[in-house]
Amino acid sequence: MKFNRVLIAVIILVVLTLISFLVVNRKHSSGLKLTKNSLTAAELYNQANSLLEKGEFLAAKALYQKIINDNPDFKQISDVQKKSEDLNIRIIFSNLLTPQSHIYEVKSGDSLEKISKKFNTTAELIKKSNNLSSDTIQAGRKLRVWTGKFSILVDKSQNTLILKSNEEVIKSYRVSTGVNNSTPIGTFKIVNKSTNPVWFKAGAIVLPESPENVLGSRWLGFDKLGYGIHGTVEPQTIGQQITQGCVRMLNKDVEELYSIVTFGTEVEIVD
Repeated sequence: MKFNRVLIAVIILVVLTLISFLVVNRKHSSGLKLTKNSLTAAELYNQANSLLEKGEFLAAKALYQKIINDNPDFKQISDVQKKSEDLNIRIIFSNLLTPQSHIYEVKSGDSLEKISKKFNTTAELIKKSNNLSSDTIQAGRKLRVWTGKFSILVDKSQNTLILKSNEEVIKSYRVSTGVNNSTPIGTFKIVNKSTNPVWFKAGAIVLPESPENVLGSRWLGFDKLGYGIHGTVEPQTIGQQITQGCVRMLNKDVEELYSIVTFGTEVEIVD
């Protein structure tokens, strides 16, 4: 009987020791997991910047977006936002394969214009994405083509233009809108595009090289006659309500937009 009591006591001691060991290890494991998943916004930011320097664009984009979503009060959030948007444009202009892009094999008789119409994109964007120096393409070549649907939102109260692809915000641009609320609200479509546009001013035709031509380097015309998005010869006016009703951008910004959006792109303008 005495032996049995000793044996039982030993068994109980072993069981208690095992339970204690498992509990401690579980706490330790949880602690490690928590530490791993609790990186600060600053640590995530440093990681994203490092990935960006290494050319790992998609991984960097994911981290920047995580900071924006989870840490909107991060003290460097404006810098995160800018880097994220600039990176979005770099990805669009790159040959990286993303959920919003496609690899297309050139067929006999294809041209950049024909391929761009097939995928509702621009020939210029295909050239940029594939590092093409000319419009000549050979059958059998594989091209990376952007397939996401672009749209534009203009907020007159903030003087901002937001470029989206499949509803994902790609980039926000500072713009000028119409004086006395003259920029129309509603949903419009881009129906014509011009490089170094002629300005058909009331009662006159102003050529691109004229200092009186206010349209800048690009024109994206709406299906509402006389209205559109264009560049400027007065960059200091960006951010003001100063135009005759059009949306005015810096030339470098409108040139970027011009190469991305195609005919039929929807432009929503809100107060």
